[in-house]
Amino acid sequence: MTTRSTSAEPSLSVTLAEAPARQARNSAAFWTATGIGRGHEVVRRRGFVAVEGDERAGTRILVQEPDLDPDEVAELGEVVHRAAGAVNVEDPFSSTDLGHLALRNWQMPVMLRQPGPVGEPALEVIRARRPEDLQAAERIVIEGFELDGFTPHRPGELFPAELIEQPGVDVFVALCDGVPAGACVSVVDDGIGSHYWVGTATEFRSRGVGRAVMLGSLAHLADLPLTLTSSKLGRPLYESLGYVAAAPSTWWASLPTTPSPST
Repeated sequence: MTTRSTSAEPSLSVTLAEAPARQARNSAAFWTATGIGRGHEVVRRRGFVAVEGDERAGTRILVQEPDLDPDEVAELGEVVHRAAGAVNVEDPFSSTDLGHLALRNWQMPVMLRQPGPVGEPALEVIRARRPEDLQAAERIVIEGFELDGFTPHRPGELFPAELIEQPGVDVFVALCDGVPAGACVSVVDDGIGSHYWVGTATEFRSRGVGRAVMLGSLAHLADLPLTLTSSKLGRPLYESLGYVAAAPSTWWASLPTTPSPST
């Protein structure tokens, strides 16, 4: 069985060439919502958005344009140098050289899925609305992405309650025999959906939990173009769900690093 669109409105189409810019905007929306929920400072510029967190959360910088000018690069560098914790910079255009900041770098593909039918998940998938569900999602993501900066676990630090009160932001939890087994975040902004922090609890890996939580979260997004940034391990799953690689995204990080919310 599949979930199909019932909307009379035509679906927006996004080309592969447009995908990096749309992913950049969506990432900025997600991290801005996260920063606001945590009470962190958000810096907005033409060429980048920065969320300056504390020592545990670190600083996240989202490059928004492929043509940062020297002043923007210099200010971005200032944000890096004053960061209280680990720094992660996401450049979906792979066009800004930050090698002078002594950051390591790697690439992951921005992927695009056009509007279309979505299959039914094999497991129960719920939206996190209760504090205990949000905390379960936190624990899964912290463990799955080895977010040592968030250990020991402090409820509401990774996913503050205010996050799911932001328009377009949802946290999903997949249940295996009633036990939280997988989690992810979906964000809809400017007609585009995207996913972050797609993770599975260690004891439930290789049991289809990642597919289930993705399908459950995709059900309300079937009418939308969707982007995400995929890890190497995640790419086969997303391709099987209709995503195609659009362009390489370059990520820069300080050492030691906080793993990125790549899916």
